[in-house]
Amino acid sequence: MAELSKKQKFLKVMFYILPHHAVSRVVYLLTRLRGPQVKPLIEWFVKQYGVDMEEAEETEIGYYQTFNEFFTRPLKRELRPIAPGDNTLACPCDGTISQAGPVRAGAIMQAKGRGYSALELLGGDKSMAAEFADGRFATIYLAPYNYHRMHMPLDANMQKMIHVPGRLFSVAQWTVEEIPRLFARNERLVCYFETSAGPMVMVLVGALNVAAIETVWSGLVVPPRARKISEYDYSHTRKDIAKGAEMGRFNMGSTVILLTGKNVEWLPHIKPGQTVKMGQLIGHFPT
Repeated sequence: MAELSKKQKFLKVMFYILPHHAVSRVVYLLTRLRGPQVKPLIEWFVKQYGVDMEEAEETEIGYYQTFNEFFTRPLKRELRPIAPGDNTLACPCDGTISQAGPVRAGAIMQAKGRGYSALELLGGDKSMAAEFADGRFATIYLAPYNYHRMHMPLDANMQKMIHVPGRLFSVAQWTVEEIPRLFARNERLVCYFETSAGPMVMVLVGALNVAAIETVWSGLVVPPRARKISEYDYSHTRKDIAKGAEMGRFNMGSTVILLTGKNVEWLPHIKPGQTVKMGQLIGHFPT
């Protein structure tokens, strides 16, 4: 990795001392304000980050009453076709592949030789971590200009959700490379599913300014500054979610980590730096 700039060195120090949750709660409130300031703010954001509004279901900026409505905007459905086939995995979101590959004896690569364990990522759930000890993973970073809703890679039955409290470090690529075990330290939602490909987990990682993560089965998850891990058992409620259906969204952007069993194979192009779109074919498994 190239040497950090003076700005990045300063930010790295600040990320450790900032009151992450307090800053993010303020952002939460600001992004839900209504008024004449909303339209110029969105116009600036669109220009600054090169957002393609032609992809949005509603292309007119004046339609959005709050910044968060704009940020979580739906897209035209025909622009994100879902990979067909009963033994294929569709990409869960728009973004860029940060890392992807095998889970080696429970270890997941973060960046540039840095790693963390599946056990700590999954909140210390030993039985769940054991199911992915030799599985596959893909880490997908959602940039500010991306579509910020997540969808199911394949038909699945929701079994468990775990909220793991933690920090809210930025998940920009340079911070991922610099801050050890970042994804296992940040606040996150662990969503565990049963599928025809075996067990699957989608980890929705919080980050600075990501004050809330929403799922279709639990609504908006805005916990207080929790100190303990919370588990939610859905195994007796039969929550089936179809391939391609929305499963959640980020209110401000972050990262999705997809974990599967070892029988899943990623396609060759699923590697660091690859841009992906929700619905595209990313992997397959034997029927």
